[in-house]
Amino acid sequence: MWEAYLKGFKAYLQLERSMSDNTVEAYLHDVAMLRDHMHSAFPGLGVEGVKLEHLQSLMANINEMELSAGTQARVLSGVKSFYRYLLLEEVVKNDPTQLLDAPKLKRALPHVLSLADIDKLLAAIDHSKPEGTRNHAILETMYSCGLRVSEVISLRLTNLYLDAGFIKVIGKGNKERLVPIGETATKHIMLYKEHVRNHLAVIKPGNEDVLFLSHRGAGLSRVIVFLILKELGQKTGLTQNIHPHILRHSFATHLVEGGADLRAVQEMLGHKSITTTEIYTHLDRSYLRQTLEKYHPRFK
Repeated sequence: MWEAYLKGFKAYLQLERSMSDNTVEAYLHDVAMLRDHMHSAFPGLGVEGVKLEHLQSLMANINEMELSAGTQARVLSGVKSFYRYLLLEEVVKNDPTQLLDAPKLKRALPHVLSLADIDKLLAAIDHSKPEGTRNHAILETMYSCGLRVSEVISLRLTNLYLDAGFIKVIGKGNKERLVPIGETATKHIMLYKEHVRNHLAVIKPGNEDVLFLSHRGAGLSRVIVFLILKELGQKTGLTQNIHPHILRHSFATHLVEGGADLRAVQEMLGHKSITTTEIYTHLDRSYLRQTLEKYHPRFK
């Protein structure tokens, strides 16, 4: 019966939870690990018979595989979601995951770029090619608006309100939010639209409303944006791990360092919880040092 419940769980995640394909696949992979472990360690045990001790056996097995604490926590999150679904469907009467402890995670501070480094990356773009104009608009929009890579590649022409200074972004779980957009990003989007996008020989069906397109008229993948940044990082000699999310981290950090209200930053980033946004307060090292120099006797 595992397969039937997995199929129902997939439909639940897609239709009721409106999760992205990547998230759905990750959750199904986690539950598949649970299923495989139960088949191996407890042959014949069905979904309804799983108890806390069986789940503890699963987590012990995952720990022995030397998976990171983050991966273990993600597996547990998938299994917990699966049993919440089974409760809703009244397949089980009790949730065996309730007392299962998650591994303790260390919260790593994200890497950020200085404004000078971001300018250096943008200056390294080859504007002699049409994709250079497009790439500049993509990176400027990501940094200026704090967008995830999935959000920037799915931007729609009909969701641009550039005259009003806003764009509508479709975030995680298909949640919409309005994000302010500055003059610089607006200028580069308009340059791309007028001089590149409007001159594409063909736009593939289904991509007519997508803002950023390949030279073949198709939407871009996340990998393309990653490769664009990686190449620019190599050209500029920046030693940090340059990846699309670093622009989002930099956006948030620069706002916090400038004194922006944390709730406003949370809204622009589309964070569900303020605690996720609070990590950026720990990156403002200059403010911490100024505080010490002002108040600590050894720093005066």
